[in-house]
Amino acid sequence: MKISLLISSLPTQSTTARMRVWRSLKASGAATLRDGVYVLPIAHREKFDPITHDIVSEQGTAYIFHTESLSNLDLSTIFSRKEEYDTLYKQLTALRDRQTKDEKKELLKQVRKLRKSINALVDIDYYPNETQAQVLNELSLLERSIARLDEANEPQAIQTHIQLLDKTDYQNQIWATRKRPWIDRLASAWLIKTFIDATPTFIWLETPDDCPEEALGFDFDGARFSHVNHWVTFEVLLHSFNLETPALKKVAEIVHYLDVGGIEPPEAIGIEKVIQGLRSQISNDDQLFELSNHIFDGLYANLSRE
Repeated sequence: MKISLLISSLPTQSTTARMRVWRSLKASGAATLRDGVYVLPIAHREKFDPITHDIVSEQGTAYIFHTESLSNLDLSTIFSRKEEYDTLYKQLTALRDRQTKDEKKELLKQVRKLRKSINALVDIDYYPNETQAQVLNELSLLERSIARLDEANEPQAIQTHIQLLDKTDYQNQIWATRKRPWIDRLASAWLIKTFIDATPTFIWLETPDDCPEEALGFDFDGARFSHVNHWVTFEVLLHSFNLETPALKKVAEIVHYLDVGGIEPPEAIGIEKVIQGLRSQISNDDQLFELSNHIFDGLYANLSRE
């Protein structure tokens, strides 16, 4: 396997530059063979370029060589991220063990911070193994668990295929979901009203058992539309009615992140804060839905221009 080698040196008095270069090397995922000698897989050789320029600008020397790896050089060992993953796994476990609804806001903050750290590590994990998969799985489980705190009757995902539906068969319907809707239910109701059913009626259920037989339930266990595989209800509706435009896909990414975690879209936290504010001030679910529609209308309009 081909590798890229960086051989470098800096003037001894350049303490600040040394620290900056060390941080850059760490961020690049380069492995250290010895002092001043660093290695990257050839596919990531471009990560050495800005580091080389920095070293030279500080009156240092830097040489890059591309060569075949030595037969006795175990790349999977020198690039192992197990120690870092173990540290992050311990932090995930500590968060998992302190889950209470009173701490939900702080827990969300901490798990999102961990998600960024884990994603950064995955980006430089050039020889991933089961340790990475274990940490990512634990992270996903924790994100879902924290998202469910203080939310009654959150749905469990089922494993099935999504059937393609014709929206003309779903006009003038009664749509039912759990009361005090949060992001997935509000966004799903907006999607239904805006893109699926031109004249819908929405009812907000005390419990899923209260759902009338004639109503189309969404976002609860046993509902006509709910979580499937790794998708939240909004995404299931998107797939079911073939509404996967670029703008709606971006809305779906935001809804997914805020409902169950994952990769954070740049707009997500702003949308979350606005919806949280509305939800804390408005006790009537019809009013909450009506006002939140303006938020999603504006978001969709902005994303459609990109």
